[in-house]
Amino acid sequence: MAERSFFAVSTLLWLGYGVYCFFQPGVLAEMAGVMGSTPTATTELRAMYGGAQAGIGLLCAGAFAQATLRRPALLALLFIVGGLGTTRLLGALLDGSFTSYTFSGLGFEWATIAVAAWLLSRTSTPPAATFSS
Repeated sequence: MAERSFFAVSTLLWLGYGVYCFFQPGVLAEMAGVMGSTPTATTELRAMYGGAQAGIGLLCAGAFAQATLRRPALLALLFIVGGLGTTRLLGALLDGSFTSYTFSGLGFEWATIAVAAWLLSRTSTPPAATFSS
């Protein structure tokens, strides 16, 4: 039950933010100071903030709907969100960019990492694959 709740909330947050950023990439200039100065740059914002975030949301939606996807989705979240959270923290330390947006991102990412790790620790490891000749 905890896994399904986690994936339900994660779907809404990741997918919702991704779709919003795809259709409204200009909002990132206001929130994070990130703006598209050319059409190519705006496309990049749509892809990375829209597409990547929505893709994470769809991963969570799949795991919500299909029990066999939950463990792989938790592992994927640990790697993907772990990368986001780690590089955001390192970047903020390097740049001194501890803004409310940075703190919000760090809080969300590290909470996601913690919950995913906790849920993963509660799931059973599938048996090793055996191959016969």
